[in-house]
Amino acid sequence: ASSLLSGLSGYVDIGLVLLWIYMRELVSSLHHDTAVRVVVFRSLVQGVFCAGADLKERAEMNHSDSDLFVHGLRSLMTEIALLPMPTVAAVDGFALGGGLELALACDLRTAANSAQMGLIETTRGLLPGAGGSQRLPRAVGFALAKELIFTGRRVDGQRAVDMGLVNRATEQNSDGDAAYREALSLAREILPQAPIAVRMAKEAMNRGMEVDITSGMAIERMCYARVIPTRDRQEGMAAFIEKRPPRYTGE
Repeated sequence: ASSLLSGLSGYVDIGLVLLWIYMRELVSSLHHDTAVRVVVFRSLVQGVFCAGADLKERAEMNHSDSDLFVHGLRSLMTEIALLPMPTVAAVDGFALGGGLELALACDLRTAANSAQMGLIETTRGLLPGAGGSQRLPRAVGFALAKELIFTGRRVDGQRAVDMGLVNRATEQNSDGDAAYREALSLAREILPQAPIAVRMAKEAMNRGMEVDITSGMAIERMCYARVIPTRDRQEGMAAFIEKRPPRYTGE
């Protein structure tokens, strides 16, 4: 069966540390869940996707604790990026610092035009430490990423879609969840497709981006070989011949 799963990702009173603990448990549970085909990360706090670290909490940490804390965030973002199914970040408000790094760890991003996004760490005497310095250049290009990080600039949803930072931008609605609804719309376009093929396509692209083109072709061949024996491939061929919608089961 197909399923959508929404993760909480707004700043809440329990503090960012407890939030990351919750998200780590959530992400860990997803890695081997073959029933989940798309994961949507959203916030339940209106106007905020994730505002980044609580600087008051961070100020109370010593150097060692701060390093371990940021290392934990970086590891969590990597775990999100390594989820086998497609992930979508629905940015309906502020996504600053670690909040944008969370969105960047997802495969796809939707945003309200009124959303504010930015890696603002240099304005606080820091640099992006949870993957932002690596993922932003891969999303928008090297020179533009440098400009955004060096200046700590914030951009709205429309500018973000123009630069390729988000896939889709939309006007905010009265409920404050336009990006989430757009993320669900995007997810519903993915759900009818063969789930193993989608997962293998994600693996081929993600791994291929990190190597030369020849090695990338070898990765594509390996991933392609893994879908050949699946029942879904047989169903896809049969549905085409019989001129009917395919009924994929993820087998």
